[in-house]
Amino acid sequence: MTASDKEFTGSIPEFYDTYLVPLIFGVYANDLADRVAALAPESVLETAAGSGVVPRALAGRLGANARYVVTDLNQPMLDHAASKQGADDRIEWRQADALDLPFDESSFDAVICQYGVMFYPDRIRGYAEAHRVLKPGGRYIFNVWDGIKTNEFADVVTDAAAAVFPDDPPQFLPRTPYGYFDHEIIRQELGAAGFSDVSIATLEETSRAPSPHHPAIAFCQGTPLRNEIEARDASLLEHVTDRAASAIAERHGSGQVEAKMCAHVVTAVR
Repeated sequence: MTASDKEFTGSIPEFYDTYLVPLIFGVYANDLADRVAALAPESVLETAAGSGVVPRALAGRLGANARYVVTDLNQPMLDHAASKQGADDRIEWRQADALDLPFDESSFDAVICQYGVMFYPDRIRGYAEAHRVLKPGGRYIFNVWDGIKTNEFADVVTDAAAAVFPDDPPQFLPRTPYGYFDHEIIRQELGAAGFSDVSIATLEETSRAPSPHHPAIAFCQGTPLRNEIEARDASLLEHVTDRAASAIAERHGSGQVEAKMCAHVVTAVR
């Protein structure tokens, strides 16, 4: 992972929420919300909350007296998430580093993270922090993407960007969001952080969009892939986006499009 992989700034949060969330995140946010709500937790901590898709799915399923602390390291993303959420006294929005959580030991019944652990510069430390703030018997639930070849829109966009910059292809997508999927490595790192009871479920879903341009914009302009493109030649952002849209149309059609996506849901017990 590079430093720019964590830079969700400028217009990225708005593009992320408008295009990427309905494309790939919504269905998995609902799954995560169902899993957490089934535990009937009195206190929930979310790390790396991004634009707030999980709070929008989960808050209404928690008890009236539940405490829900939503955190992210990136203040612009957190501000965006809070602006999209209705007024709710149970929710506390707080900028926090998942690797150095500002909470006491045994504070939460559940710690959750949607597609954030891949961005941790030290995952074992982040897992250890989740372990520390969980109550005994509490659950740490997070999801990660499978490899990029089983996530078709992301794969097509990566190839399209590489065709524009063949000497220095942008590799943000396969390197970071789609680069942490090996079950054995995940189990080993959770074990090193103190977790011994770990289960992993694989969920294949279908990603749908109204047009090929939608996923092209989502990945090229709603993720740090944009930073990589602009670092090479900012004037080519729209060109790369259009080329990605054309490649998606060639593979999936020119109208409404759909493609396979695949992820893993990890549950670890304190």
